[in-house]
Amino acid sequence: MKLQFKHQKFQADAAKAVVDVFAGQPYMAPSYMMDRGKVTQQVLFDEENYTGWGNQRIVPELNNQMILDNIRKIQREHQIEPSSKLEGTYNLTIEMETGVGKTYTYIKTMYELNKHYGWSKFIVVVPSIAIREGVYKSFQITQEHFAEKYGKKIRFFIYNSSQLTEIDRFASDNSISVMIINSQAFNAKGKDARRIYMKLDEFRSRRPIDIIAKTNPIVIIDEPQSVEGKQTKKNLEEFSPLMTLRYSATHKSDSIYNMVYRLDAMEAYNKKLVKKIMVKGIQESGTTATDSYIYLEGLNLSKADPMATIQFHMKGTSGVKTVSKKVGIGFDLYENSGEMEEYRDNFIVKAIDGRDDSIEFVNGIKISAGDVIGKVGEEQLRRIQIRETILSHIERERQLFYKGIKVLSLFFIDEVEHYRKYDNSGNPENGIFADMFEEEYEDIIKNLQIESCEDGYIKYLQAISAKKTHAGYFSIDKKGRMINSKVGRSETSSNDVDAYDLIMKNKELLLDRNPGKSPVRFIFSHSALREGWDNTNVFQICTLKQSSSDVRKRQEVGRGMRLCVNEHGDRMDENALGNDVHNINVLTVIASESYDKFAKSLQSEIAEAVGSRPRQVTESIFENAKVHDKGGNEETIDSAMARRLIHYMIKMDYIDENNALTEKFYEDKANGEVKLGDDMEQYKPDILVILDSIYDDKKMAPENARSNNVELKVDTDKLAMPEFQALWGKINAKTAYVVDFDTDELVKKAVAALDSKLRVPKIVFKVETGSMKEIKSKDNLLSGASFVKEDSGIYGQTKIMANTSIKYDLVGKLVEETGLTRKTVIQILIGIQPPVFNQFKDNPEEFIIQAAKLINNEKATAIIQHITYDVLEDRYDTDLFTDAAIRGKLDVNAMKADKHLFDHIVYDSANERKFAQELDASQEVAVYVKLPDGFFISTPVGHYNPDWAIAFKNGTVKHIYFVAETKGSMDTLELRGIEDAKIHCAREHFKAISEENVVYDVVDSYDALLNKVMK
Repeated sequence: MKLQFKHQKFQADAAKAVVDVFAGQPYMAPSYMMDRGKVTQQVLFDEENYTGWGNQRIVPELNNQMILDNIRKIQREHQIEPSSKLEGTYNLTIEMETGVGKTYTYIKTMYELNKHYGWSKFIVVVPSIAIREGVYKSFQITQEHFAEKYGKKIRFFIYNSSQLTEIDRFASDNSISVMIINSQAFNAKGKDARRIYMKLDEFRSRRPIDIIAKTNPIVIIDEPQSVEGKQTKKNLEEFSPLMTLRYSATHKSDSIYNMVYRLDAMEAYNKKLVKKIMVKGIQESGTTATDSYIYLEGLNLSKADPMATIQFHMKGTSGVKTVSKKVGIGFDLYENSGEMEEYRDNFIVKAIDGRDDSIEFVNGIKISAGDVIGKVGEEQLRRIQIRETILSHIERERQLFYKGIKVLSLFFIDEVEHYRKYDNSGNPENGIFADMFEEEYEDIIKNLQIESCEDGYIKYLQAISAKKTHAGYFSIDKKGRMINSKVGRSETSSNDVDAYDLIMKNKELLLDRNPGKSPVRFIFSHSALREGWDNTNVFQICTLKQSSSDVRKRQEVGRGMRLCVNEHGDRMDENALGNDVHNINVLTVIASESYDKFAKSLQSEIAEAVGSRPRQVTESIFENAKVHDKGGNEETIDSAMARRLIHYMIKMDYIDENNALTEKFYEDKANGEVKLGDDMEQYKPDILVILDSIYDDKKMAPENARSNNVELKVDTDKLAMPEFQALWGKINAKTAYVVDFDTDELVKKAVAALDSKLRVPKIVFKVETGSMKEIKSKDNLLSGASFVKEDSGIYGQTKIMANTSIKYDLVGKLVEETGLTRKTVIQILIGIQPPVFNQFKDNPEEFIIQAAKLINNEKATAIIQHITYDVLEDRYDTDLFTDAAIRGKLDVNAMKADKHLFDHIVYDSANERKFAQELDASQEVAVYVKLPDGFFISTPVGHYNPDWAIAFKNGTVKHIYFVAETKGSMDTLELRGIEDAKIHCAREHFKAISEENVVYDVVDSYDALLNKVMK
C-alpha cells in the first residue's frame, strides 16, 4: 500500500503565515567558498566541489519594525493576540494539534520559503529517536507528493557523527537540503564533548558545526517543550540560524515566541481534522481491604528530603476509600490509614531510593515506581479491559469492513513478560495478557451474532486465528528475545532504536487487509514507546497498567488521533466522507480508571492547551464600563451609549461582519487617527483600553476578593465586655455523663437493624462509555461538559474473596467503635442471621464500619431518655479563642463582622452566613461568637460542637444568654439517630450547668431565635 496525500487548506495557511512574516525579502540564493580543511598535495580539488550554498540573511531594507508589523497583521488574521515585541531575530511559533500533519506542514513550509526567498538549508531538531524516525519516514513517504507540486525533491539525511561527508554535501548542494538531528548530538561539551564541536582528522581538521553554521540554516524544532532547556537554547546559537521555527501541539506557556499560526485541539476537533474521542472507563467498585494495597505513583526528588507519591486504602466514616498522598521516610501506613489491619505489619517507609525509583518499608517489602501490590481484582480488571477492547474492535471492524478500512487496536503494557515469556531453553511462551487475549477473543468470536449479509466478514474472521491476530512490538536482545525498553529516570519514553525500526518498517504492512499478508489487528507494545506509535488506523487504545498522575491523557490518546486511510491509502477526511467523518473516525480509549475521572482529566488537559479567542466587539463589552473625560470626570457607559459607539465603529469600517476589529482600525490606531463620534471622542483613551482587552478578559475584570485569605483575630475589647464575660462564665463548665439503659433491649434492636440493613458491598467492575461530541469553548472543557455519557454496564460475576492471612479481632474492633462491652457485642453477633454474618468474610473492614454505624444508631436511640450530666470542677479557658487558628477566604467562606468576638466569621453554609449577618445587624445582640471546634460536649456517640453562643443586651429579651445550633430548614428537618442523640445530650448538658439561665435550642433563622428568647 502507498499512502496518498492531499494539499489541505489549513496546512497551506500555516506555511503562508511563516512566509508572510518576511514579505519584502527578495529571492536570493547566495554561494560562497567552503572551508576545504587540510588537504594532501597528491589530491587535486575541483573548485565547484567546494562551492557552498547558504540562506541569504534578511536584507537591511526589511527592518525589525516592518517584520513586527507583518507578524501582528498575521496574528490578527488568525485570532491570536498580537505580540508586543519581536522575541529575538527571529523566533516564530506554530501550534498544530497532534494528528493533523505537523511534519507535513513544516515540509510544505520549507518548499514555500524556498519558492519565495530561495532559502534552502534547514535543520530539524527532534527530542527523541522515536520522533526522529517518524520525521525521517515522513520525508520518505511525502517525497513524490511534494515533487509533483514543486518540481523538485528535498535531499534529507539523519546526522551521524561517523558519516561526516553528508555535512559537506549538505553545504555544497544547491537544492533544498535538510539535516535531521537529535538534540543530544550537540548538547554536551568539555569532558563529554560531542564530535560535532571537535576538529576531526577524518573531516580534514575541521569542526562539523562550523561547516553547518556557514549555511545560515533555518532551524525547525519539533516538540520544543521536550527539547529546549537553557543549555539547548545556548547551543543552538552555534548553528548561526537565520531563524527558528517551533512546531508543537503543547508549547510551554513561557516559551511561545511570536506565534503566527494556531490550530489547537478545539479547532482541530471541531473541524473534524482528527478522530472523535470515545472513552470506556472501567471502575472497580468496592474493596476487601485485606491485601495491603499500595501503588507507587512516582518519586519526587529535589534538594529537600526525597518524597514519594503512593496510593493506599484509608478508612472513612462511610467506608474504605483509595487516597493518594506524598509521603516521606517514617510515614506509617497503619497509623495514616485509620489503623487498617492490612497495614499493621510494619508498613512504615524505611527508604526512598532515587537510583532505582523505589521505596522500601520496615517489613522488607520494596516496590518500584509504577508497581502495585495487593490490588484486589487486578487480573480481573485487565481481563475486562482486554475483552472491552476486543468488543470495541469487532464493533468498529464490522462497521468499516465493507468500506475497505483495516481496524487496528493497540495495547500498551509495562512489562514484556506479561505478553511474552521464555522457558529455560529460550523458547517463547504466552504471557498472562496474551493468554487472556486469546481466551477472550475466541469466546467473543464464537458467540458473535453475524448478519446474513456479512459473508465476506465471516470469511475474513475465519482466515485469522486468535494466535496470529496479535503481535508484540518490543526491543529485541541479541538472542532475538523481546525485552523491556530502557527508560531513564524521570522520563516517560524510550529511545530503543530497534523497537522503533520495527514499528516504522511495518507501518504500511499493518494497513494491508489481506489476512495472508497481514493477519495482525491487535498490537502489544511497551508503554514507553508511545511516541513511536502513530498509525492512522488505530481505533482502540488500551493501557494495561495502573493509572498514574504523571501520564498525560492527551499523550495516551495522541497515538490514535490521525484520520484513518482505506485500503488504497486514501485519507478518510471530510472530502471523502462529508458529514460522516466522525461516524467513521472514532478513537475509543479503554481506560484503566473510571469514565468520569478519565474524561475530566482529558478535558482539563485539552483546556490547558486551548488558546483564548478574542471576544467579539459588541455592545456588551462597553456596557457598564467606567470611562473618564478629559477633565477626569467618571462616566458609566449605558446601553444607549454602547449602541451608538458600535454603530459609529461599523460606519468607520472598524468592525467587520464577524464583529472583529478590522485592519483599518489597527492602521488608524497606529497613526493616532481613530475616530469614535462626537459624543464618545472625549472617552477615547479608556475605550481604546477596553478594545485592547478583547484578547484577555482578565484585564477588565474587577479585583477578585476571593483570593484574599484571612486569619481570624480575637477582638480583645469584646473579649473583655461584661456581657461576654457573663455569658462565658455560664457556659464554660465541663461535664461528665452517666447513662443507664436496658442492654437486652439494645441487643434486640441492634440484631434487628443488622439483619435488615447490613449489606456489605461486593466488588463489581462498572464499565461506562461516553464521547466528546464537540468542544464549544474553553469554559465548556473546564466544566467537563464536552463529554457526554452514553452507556453503562456491570461485570458482577466475579466474586473476590478477602485475603485470609490478615487476622481481625472482630469483637475488639466493634467494642472500639461502639463503646459497648465485649459481652454485649458478642450477644449481638451471635444473634444475627448466618448469611448476614458471613458477609464478614467477603469484606471485613466494610463489615466493621457498617455494623458499627448501625449499632451506634440503635445505641443513640436507647440513651436519649436515660442520660444525666454531672458538672465537673474543670472549665474551658479563654485560651480557646486566643489560641485558635481559624482561616477562610473572603466571600467564599468568610465575611467581616462587627459584633462577633473575632474580626471575621468563617461560615459553613449560606444559611450560617445569613444568620451571622442578621446577628450583626440586630440591635438586641451585644456580642456573639461562632464557637471553635475545641469547645465540645462529651456524649456516648461522640463529641458534639454547638454552633453559636450569643449574649443579648440586658432588658431587650427574656433570656439573655443563648447557645444555638443552626439548621437549614426546620420544615424539612428530620433529626434521627446519632444527630438526634447529640442534640438531646446538649440540652441535658446545658440544663446541668446553667440551671435554666442559658437557653439551648435548634433554630433555622434569626427570627426563630428571637421567638425563643422572647418566651
